[in-house]
Amino acid sequence: MNLFTATLVPAGLLMLLGVLLLWNSPQVQKVALGWPRSRKAAVLLMSIGGAWFLWHVLQLKQADFGDYRNYLFAGFLAVGILSFFHLPDFLAVRGLGIILLLSANELLAAAYMQEPQSRLFLVSFVYLMITLTLYVGASPYRMRDFNNWLFDSQNRPRLLGGLLGGYGLLLAGVAFNYPS
Repeated sequence: MNLFTATLVPAGLLMLLGVLLLWNSPQVQKVALGWPRSRKAAVLLMSIGGAWFLWHVLQLKQADFGDYRNYLFAGFLAVGILSFFHLPDFLAVRGLGIILLLSANELLAAAYMQEPQSRLFLVSFVYLMITLTLYVGASPYRMRDFNNWLFDSQNRPRLLGGLLGGYGLLLAGVAFNYPS
């Protein structure tokens, strides 16, 4: 992935999330309040995150425990499956956390050793995303608490949507101004 694409993808996602929060319809509120404990969201997000993580395990080289990758694969697969039975609460939040952390790796790899100083807008966002993901992943009920707080007022989702959408527009502008 090149720097242009790595900046444009989060920009688009931020603008989409910003528009949804600015719209602030009852359907958006219902989804936002329900997804952290949703079984369907847990299956979808944990499957995507688990498959992506297990693919990385299969790519391990000898210096990175590559001789044991089949054992690691089996162990992590068992942990992923057993989490649905022994840790079902807020599994969707943890699945999203896996996806965000693996995405952060890809985004930071694309920005590594790149010339333009404007790449720092992407990198700063990614490090903030990593920090928030680790915090919420350790205490996933905080996502529920944040969503309850956010939708307790009509103005809070719109304010957050405006901030996210604005930063998405900034990232898109930065992406289109990278030198060729």
